[in-house]
Amino acid sequence: MREQQRGRSAEHAHRTREFDAFVAGAAGRLLHAATLLTAETRARNPYAQALLTAALAHTYAVWDRLRDEDPYDLARRDLAARFARTAWRHRGGQGGVLAVLSPQERLVVVLRLYEGVAEEQVAALLGLSEPRVRAICARSVATLRSTARRDTGAAA
Repeated sequence: MREQQRGRSAEHAHRTREFDAFVAGAAGRLLHAATLLTAETRARNPYAQALLTAALAHTYAVWDRLRDEDPYDLARRDLAARFARTAWRHRGGQGGVLAVLSPQERLVVVLRLYEGVAEEQVAALLGLSEPRVRAICARSVATLRSTARRDTGAAA
């Protein structure tokens, strides 16, 4: 009986160490992605931190069932899904670089350009067609470029 308890305790400790190592390596990038999604600033990003915490909690909950699945991909998908479900809260950006974009545009830009997720995967995740994802991404980049030109012109 004690041997079984020690075995379970050792397994739990190993699982916790593996997850801690994953978080140490991935949390910074995931928080940055969440901050871009919520259009918050790096200094003040409570919604992004809440999204990240929830996504990491879900990843930890299924950690033992991950076989060949990439935990970073799982956490990123969960983060994106949580943002999509709560995007109405993030309509007005609070000064982040992507604040001029709608929540859907931010989600597509972050997944495609920041995270490098393939168009077909973004389309499947968001329930959109690939041409629609391509159009949203192109329109968003054009908006960001025109905003940058306008801001640069105003500063000169």
